[in-house]
Order: sequence, then structure tokens, then C-alpha cells
Amino acid sequence: MLAGSVVCSVTFAIGQDTPAPSPTVNDATVLAPATADAALQPLSPAVQTLLSFQPSDVKFNLDTLMDILRDKRHEGWVLAAYPDPKTAQPLIGAGFSLDLPAREHPQRDPLNPHMFLEPSSADLWQAAGLPPAQLQQILTQFHDRLGAWNKKGFRRQIWNLDPQITDQDADALLRIGIIQSIDNAKAYCRHFDALSASQQMAMTQLVYQMGVNLEEFSTFLDLINRRGESIDQAAAAMAQADPAYWRSVQMSLVQSQWARLYRARATAVIAMLDPAYVDNPAGAEHSIGAILHPARTRRAHGAALHRASLTHRHSTAVRKRNARVRKD
Repeated sequence: MLAGSVVCSVTFAIGQDTPAPSPTVNDATVLAPATADAALQPLSPAVQTLLSFQPSDVKFNLDTLMDILRDKRHEGWVLAAYPDPKTAQPLIGAGFSLDLPAREHPQRDPLNPHMFLEPSSADLWQAAGLPPAQLQQILTQFHDRLGAWNKKGFRRQIWNLDPQITDQDADALLRIGIIQSIDNAKAYCRHFDALSASQQMAMTQLVYQMGVNLEEFSTFLDLINRRGESIDQAAAAMAQADPAYWRSVQMSLVQSQWARLYRARATAVIAMLDPAYVDNPAGAEHSIGAILHPARTRRAHGAALHRASLTHRHSTAVRKRNARVRKD
């Protein structure tokens, strides 16, 4: 998600109807200002960079990742502003943050020429083709509700909220958010272009959910960047797809609190780092799930039943989803 914090909107996702077909990433009706008042406001340089994205910039299919992030195991799909369960910041769609300011995010890796892009939520909203006045109206209503209900009460009301944006609007926000995450994944990972399709997708998902907090995963970043090796040595090693190396990369995430708190999601993401993932996605997930234990928290019996009820549906979805990780 784009809030820069580890948050999961799984439990509170409102319906997940089949979204309208996603337009291509260069469709001006989706990734460019669509209203007169939006057009009067110049786009920031960061957003202009995001709008130059081409599908050929990555090895995976962008629409496939959109499908994954809409799923309840990941971000979910909520068409009205709702509070982040930890920070109470407003989110909408598939975890799109509504009130982040533009931020400085320095590139601390001298061997990575790719810069981080952290435009404001308002800039990204405009880049998605949505009118600024609509964003302000949503934020005003959100803060009124938060003041009246408090965070916990607000989250209990999520099921009853009327939509404030359409599925197409949420798709546009999700798409521009993914593109930002791809760009920042390149800034986190020197060798992003050398990764396989599933590995690029995993890195993008990590950035989408954790944002700037991925900086705290220092062991993972040291391993994924092969720090201590020259660029040529690292590139040669990446090309060999050494299973032992990638297992160490996976284990650096398995051992994190994030993985234990968000076990189902983490299992799916970490499995994608396996260089043999495309040959056996279910096996890759099973190997991670077998060693990834959930955080020790007391859960109600009903919550356990809810998770169990999702298991069969998820296994079917995994097989269908992973068949499309590679581009056609």
C-alpha cells in the first residue's frame, strides 16, 4: 500500500465485484488529468516520470498484479475512504493513501543511479485523471466521520459506507500506485531489470505495501543488492539464479515481524522470489508456508473459521493467477 506503513485492509474489504476492464497504461483518460480544474495544475516532475512508464519496462503483466492487489488477502477493494487500522490515515480503493505530502526519499546506495519518487497523494490523484475537488470532498467527509465515530467505530461502519469513487476510479489509482512502486522498487534494487517476472512482481508488492518502511529491512536489501560484490560479479551471480542464494533472500523476509503478522500475504509474495516459481508456483508457496508461522496472537474462533473458509477459494485462485505471471 502507499501509506508507507505495514497495513492490511483484508478483513474490512467491502465487496470485490469484477472490475471494469483496465485500460492500457498509456490511456490518457486514466493516467492524465481528465477535468478542467485538474488540467490547470501542472504535474510534478515525479508524476511526469511515472506517466512515461511503458509496459515493456517490466517483465510481468501489470493487470495481473492489479488482480492480486484487489484480492482480500492483499489490499482488498473499498470504494469509500476508511481509516488505516494503525495510523487512522485515510485510504481508499486498494489501500491508496489520500493525504500523504510529497516527501524526500534520498538514494543512499551510491551504486544505484535510480532515484526514489515520492509525490503527494494529491499529485497521484491528479495523475490518475481524477478531479482535485473530489479528493478534497472525500477528505472532508472522512475527517467528519472520524471525529464522530473514532477509528474503531469508523472501521465498524466500513461495510455500510456508500461508494465515493467508481471501480474505474479505483483501478486508475491502483495502476498509478503500482507504477510508483515499480519505480521505487528499481531504486531499492540495483539489479531489478535482471530479476525474473515473478521476482519483479514480488519486489513491487513489497514496495506497494511498505513504502518507505522497506528501508528497515536492511538484511533483505543487502542480500537483494548483493552488497560487497562488484556490479559485474553481482550481475553474473544473478544470472545464475542460484537456489541457495535466493533461499537466503527469502529467509530474510520469513524471519520478519511483517511476515508473521501477514502470513498469507507474505507467503504469496516471498514465494515469488524463488527462481523456479514459474515452474511450480504451488510448491514454492508450500515451501514458504511450511516454515512461516503466524504471530502469536489470540484470535476469536470465528476469525479462524473465516480464514479456513478462504483456503479452498485461494488455492484455486493461486493456480489461475500464477498461470498469468509471465506476459503472454
